[in-house]
Amino acid sequence: MKHWYRAVAITAMAALSVGALSACAPQKSSGSSDQQTADVVTDISKLPKQTLTVWDQESRGGQNEQMEKLNKKFQEKYPNIQIKRVSKSYDDLTTTLALALSGDEGPDVAQTDNARSMMGKFVSAKQLVSLEPWAKAYGWDKNYSADILNYARYSADGKDFGTGNLYGLPQVGESVGIYYAPSELKKYGLEAPKTWEEFTKELQTIKDKGGTPLMLGNVEQWPGIHVWGVVEGANEKANTIRTLGFGNKGASWITEGNTKAAETLANWAKRGYFNEGFNGLDYDSVWQSFSKKEGVFLIAGSWLAPDLKAGMKDDVKFILPPKSENVDKTQTTGGTGLPFTISTKAKDKNVAAAYIDFITNQDAMKVLAETGNVPINNTASYVGAKTDVTADVLTAFEELTTKGNVLPYMNYASPTMDKDLGAALQSLLAGESTPEKFIETMEGHYTKAIQR
Repeated sequence: MKHWYRAVAITAMAALSVGALSACAPQKSSGSSDQQTADVVTDISKLPKQTLTVWDQESRGGQNEQMEKLNKKFQEKYPNIQIKRVSKSYDDLTTTLALALSGDEGPDVAQTDNARSMMGKFVSAKQLVSLEPWAKAYGWDKNYSADILNYARYSADGKDFGTGNLYGLPQVGESVGIYYAPSELKKYGLEAPKTWEEFTKELQTIKDKGGTPLMLGNVEQWPGIHVWGVVEGANEKANTIRTLGFGNKGASWITEGNTKAAETLANWAKRGYFNEGFNGLDYDSVWQSFSKKEGVFLIAGSWLAPDLKAGMKDDVKFILPPKSENVDKTQTTGGTGLPFTISTKAKDKNVAAAYIDFITNQDAMKVLAETGNVPINNTASYVGAKTDVTADVLTAFEELTTKGNVLPYMNYASPTMDKDLGAALQSLLAGESTPEKFIETMEGHYTKAIQR
């Protein structure tokens, strides 16, 4: 969740794989923050014993499992490298990473939100290392889709998003969609919706029959951004959303589609579609409540699949938001998980780069699939005979990236857009702001963002 970018859709990833190239001959390892290609070492087995400190936010279920497995395999292959893993929640990571990168005891490798508020800011402050030398040495520039790599590219000054140097490499793909329990739909005499219009009708049917149609925990504010992305995707053109989301010039929040999306969301709240007190409840507690079937639908990211499967077994499914009659393709928020980056203060940047390659190579993709995550490369090849929610998210990601429109998280536009949009959505959902005021507020934030 994460996440970030520039104004183009992700292209098909089914034919991609991440394989480590044969190791270069050992050379003197350099800790310089402006490391050159000549200093790159890919065989780190001969380097001195040392500790690599890694910060990640893969703290839940299958996310944590894949990191534990990969870290163990890495240390088995390189007994001279000891991994000190610090796993945090997304919110803890985003609130502590900036200070850590500015100090001397911070991480060597850290997952970093692609957004201007994090990666862009860190690049501008010269706190992250350009990965260009290792992208060439390990073949990342050839084995990853150019569009995917663009999601972690910035100009050296951090001002231009989607172009310039590569500063991070992601492990997983992700999409925001809709979870539901088949048994709950059956209880209300419903089936999985095939169109957006069917979905909205089902929300009212569930409410009329005394149920809770939608689950949301929005005290952190960013969960509301995910819900907004789905609703906006059903009403607004993809190119407009991309321009606004990436913080590029040439668009406006004041459109018929955005206004309709704001009206839809406000009406959902007014009609009581969400669980009681949703603006004051936290994200984790609410998805756990959903897993206990306290509500029918949950709009959330594919990253929750392993945890929901653990709690709901086979009684949970995931679908992309059904196509709306207002748009030409299925479209929703998505892209990549948080990329792994290297601090300019990393003790040995070659070790850090080797670690990133190890957890993103072809073998790592297999581990991700086995633990219920969505490998960013070769996604379709891991579905096989599976019919569970894991297969759902893999199939959905493949469908979205090959046949649909991938839309950016709307907090990418500026360093403060996560808070700006999150607060505006809380007010809209609470009935403290009108759809018109919401759109006006967001237009003001966007106008300020593109004047940077």
